[in-house]
Amino acid sequence: MSQQPRGRREKPEELPSTDVTEGPDRAPHRSMFYAMGYDEEDLASPMVGVANPAADITPCNVHLNDLAEEAWHGIDAAGGMPIEFGTITISDAISMGTEGMKASLTSREVIADSVELVTFGERLDGLVTLAGCDKNLPGMMMAAIRTDRPTVFVYGGTILPGQWRGEDATIQDVFEGVGAHAEGRLSDEELEELEHSACPGPGSCAGMYTANTMASMSEALGLAPLGSATAPAVTDEREAIAAEAGELILECIEADRRPSDILSRASFENAITLAVAIGGSTNSVLHLLALAAEAGIDLDIETFDEISRETPHIVDVRPGGTHVMADLHEQGGIPVVLRRLLDAGLLDGDAMTVTGRTLAGELDALDLSADDDIDPAVVRSLDDPIHEQGALVVLTGNLAPGGAVLKVTGDDQLRHEGPARVFECEEDAMEWVQGGNVESGDVIVIRNEGPRGGPGMREMLGVTAAVVGQGHEEDVALLTDGRFSGARGRRHRHGRRPEPRTVGRPLRGGPGGASRRLGTTRTQLHLRCAREVRRAVWLGGQRRGDQSRRHARRVSE
Repeated sequence: MSQQPRGRREKPEELPSTDVTEGPDRAPHRSMFYAMGYDEEDLASPMVGVANPAADITPCNVHLNDLAEEAWHGIDAAGGMPIEFGTITISDAISMGTEGMKASLTSREVIADSVELVTFGERLDGLVTLAGCDKNLPGMMMAAIRTDRPTVFVYGGTILPGQWRGEDATIQDVFEGVGAHAEGRLSDEELEELEHSACPGPGSCAGMYTANTMASMSEALGLAPLGSATAPAVTDEREAIAAEAGELILECIEADRRPSDILSRASFENAITLAVAIGGSTNSVLHLLALAAEAGIDLDIETFDEISRETPHIVDVRPGGTHVMADLHEQGGIPVVLRRLLDAGLLDGDAMTVTGRTLAGELDALDLSADDDIDPAVVRSLDDPIHEQGALVVLTGNLAPGGAVLKVTGDDQLRHEGPARVFECEEDAMEWVQGGNVESGDVIVIRNEGPRGGPGMREMLGVTAAVVGQGHEEDVALLTDGRFSGARGRRHRHGRRPEPRTVGRPLRGGPGGASRRLGTTRTQLHLRCAREVRRAVWLGGQRRGDQSRRHARRVSE
């Protein structure tokens, strides 16, 4: 496949690809490569996999073939042998509100498994991993950690916001529009106009939802080059990032720089600090715990709360704010946030990165705008934060014996007490909400959506957005054993701990709510009711298909 002569590194004998390229007994193996257009020069080079989840399933991934091609040429030009292969993706936004959403979290495991299998089976020397939609990102990072081959992570980039009536519009607005439409505050024609306006092209959802949060944390973890997270999907800069990753991976292979050399307790704490400073998704808790487990690094849910208490929230982005990822990019992206956090002593600058330099060294090497030139409407100073404490809160109490995760990004009232309206699944809750039954003070509780009970722990954006769209952004709380995350409503929301410790749950019943009152503060989540209502009950859920059954068996509860 070589198109022109290239400078070649000598292929070290210890590289895994020598298992299939070297010696007389590997003539059949080389013959197979020749059939695909590779030549002797390729086979004498490090063999680099380009893991590509491109698909017409979601705008997050629809353009990834273009980025894979850029990475392929970057590897080729730097003296490597690029081998592209595919894997799956699930569109969270399109599967949202349906049974299909139960496949989303499972897809993270399938992506990690598939990339691991190809890397091991084909004896690849290194990886460039591409990712677009939410579960692609942690799935690719998990695969890199498992294989522990030199790897450079490449994000597909954010979508640009659409325009509706002179304002930026995102998919969040469309979900909230559904609730406004149910209330009669948005006509059929207006909702149709909005749905045609919100998503103008390729890229992941525009705010600081899960994909953009995980992309941001890939920089803080050191698995992606600094400055690579925020460039929009449709820009030349995004293509250049992919090509540069192709060049960088050859340096990583030559230096034998692996994820195990990069990841440390410090890098995970840096990632958490960034997540709470930027108002990142609660899914960051779920995925960082999984990544730490793969890396053998001790990390628990309490660490998120401890760091959040010490870290100001300084980036104004949706869903809690007004700006989008592209706005942050115009200010210099994640590096300008990391620089402020580092200067304040909130990061460990000695943590390693994929370039072989420390985090502090990488920041010094970048040509960033002066602090005074950064728009404070987008990135605030630590002396004048949006909130004095970070955006993620861990709650405990009799309703959350294993802990619960709360995202705080608006002007939240951090105490809420009200009657519990309990539903056995997302669909029942959505029907009730869309029926106009929500009242000020309600606590909407959705059970049976956990990692085993669902199974799959599906996100429930439809319910949260419908509540906000109906004007209850400030005065209704939501609680689930599943997840409320991503492009969700902006205010008081509760999601159960990602990996609950009990099979039963402390709440059951119907939407009446007369005998159950739920109360929360920034630290506590309590249910006041008769003992028989609070006792734990089995959450059976509906399990469909072999993959769902396997997921339910494997997940920690």
